[in-house]
Amino acid sequence: MDITDRQKKILCQIIEEYAETASPVGSVMMAKLFGVSPATIRAEMARLEALGLIAQPHTSAGRVPTDAGYRFYVNNLEGTTSFGEESELAKRSFERGTHAIEVRVTSQSQADAAIRRAVDSLVELTGNLGLATIGGQLYLSGISQLFTQPEFVDVRRVQAVAKLLDNLEPWLREAAPGEPLNIFIGQENPIGRNSEVSLIVSKFRSPFSDRSYIGVLGPTRQNYSRVMSLVRYTGNMLEEIL
Repeated sequence: MDITDRQKKILCQIIEEYAETASPVGSVMMAKLFGVSPATIRAEMARLEALGLIAQPHTSAGRVPTDAGYRFYVNNLEGTTSFGEESELAKRSFERGTHAIEVRVTSQSQADAAIRRAVDSLVELTGNLGLATIGGQLYLSGISQLFTQPEFVDVRRVQAVAKLLDNLEPWLREAAPGEPLNIFIGQENPIGRNSEVSLIVSKFRSPFSDRSYIGVLGPTRQNYSRVMSLVRYTGNMLEEIL
């Protein structure tokens, strides 16, 4: 894809700003961040829009990321923490999160209880719905928390998410995603494609199966760097402990 370094940074900033505010990102604010004119930012945004990486939901609104924009962003996160360097605050937050998961999981003597504790911890740390396969069953936690997100004011999206959850356990069993960390963004989801959610799951070996899964499901608007790192860490930790 023909995209400049500045356009990558603008896309990254739009995604991260939108994750925080849930509001379209405008050119004036971006111009201040990048130290250029709003006209320059608008030109760069137009290029990103032409590439299908961002969209303008309303004529006078700012821009929001598309599924393709999120996918480009996530692919560039693989093997790195972000487009740039993580802040010390973000690193400390991640370390506190992983420590909390480890303490809660290692305090359990039963494998199923340990997995449930890990899922509950991911819910608290990410604000998403948490899930895991335990002995052929799908354990879910944080459904009410998921539906407090502004994306789910639309009842049609809620229904699409419900359809996805109803079919998720058999799909995981049959499809058996093979990567250690699997990310399905928006339309990439095999079920509930119009729900505008991302499914992030880690495969791990457990006493129940060589293909157990743990992860989260949340709106496409989220902090992918942090969530992916937490899910990856939790899957690796469970495999070591169990």
